[in-house]
Amino acid sequence: MISRGADPIYIDGPWSHRSVSANGTRFHLAESGDGPLVLLLHGFPQFWWTWREQLTSLSRAGYRAAAVDLRGYGGSDKPPRGYDLVTAASDAAGLVRSLGEANAVVVGHDWGGLVAWTMAAYFPKVVRRLAVVSVPHPLRARAAVLSDPLGQGRRSGYALGFQLPLLPERQLLRHDAERVGRMLRSWSGPGWPDPPTERRYRAAMCMQSVAHSALEYHRWFVRSRFRPDGLRYARRMRAPIQAPTLHLQGALDSCVLPGTARGSGRYVDGPYRWRLLDGAGHFPHEELPARFDTELCAWLADPEPER
Repeated sequence: MISRGADPIYIDGPWSHRSVSANGTRFHLAESGDGPLVLLLHGFPQFWWTWREQLTSLSRAGYRAAAVDLRGYGGSDKPPRGYDLVTAASDAAGLVRSLGEANAVVVGHDWGGLVAWTMAAYFPKVVRRLAVVSVPHPLRARAAVLSDPLGQGRRSGYALGFQLPLLPERQLLRHDAERVGRMLRSWSGPGWPDPPTERRYRAAMCMQSVAHSALEYHRWFVRSRFRPDGLRYARRMRAPIQAPTLHLQGALDSCVLPGTARGSGRYVDGPYRWRLLDGAGHFPHEELPARFDTELCAWLADPEPER
């Protein structure tokens, strides 16, 4: 067992904590249940705990659910580099193998969703099914910022502010990461998060090196656009996704507009199912967990998921 001295990460619940090595890096994850593997990838500004409801519901439905802290977050290693989507996808693919499986259902929210899209393109044999939450395909995300400057472009402006050195980290951590709470509230539907949830995410962001690591993902995504590595990535991501794909989006999401996310189906050749969740914002798996879990588990159980 991992030492519990690094709270707020090692939270007790109907799951167990593990440390797993993959792609030359050590990752912390929480897992529950037995059966086919479902790998859960969190987004910004969160950590594995965002999937606490799904760890329980998926295990009840007969799956082995594993919620991982991405590189740089929570209880996982925080190396000085490797915060690009290709490395993150390699991390996740390596985790599937380290957990003793050849493939998995991959569920990703926000930045975890970008990682999941990338996995499906770079490691198609590892992704049995793909579920993405509150995030468009990476190429759709890049295009929407330019094609809809007053809509998605304006909503993504915070990421441009993250391109500065050092200052964004200080701003993010000021007053015990007060800005994390503001982002959670402004991107969600009404009434979420409650104060204990907000405090948990703020405390996790204040762990050493987490803020810098989290912002490095944003920096790569913007800065690489016209660099050789970013151009190679874009070419590879043009390959159509073959895995059956579920795309869940909150109708009230003010961070990723529903119209932006919906245009992602053009990048999927496999069965593609789109669901817009009324009353939910950017965090539907936490804001409306019962509705979210019903959609996810029904899709997992459906042998013909294109409907």
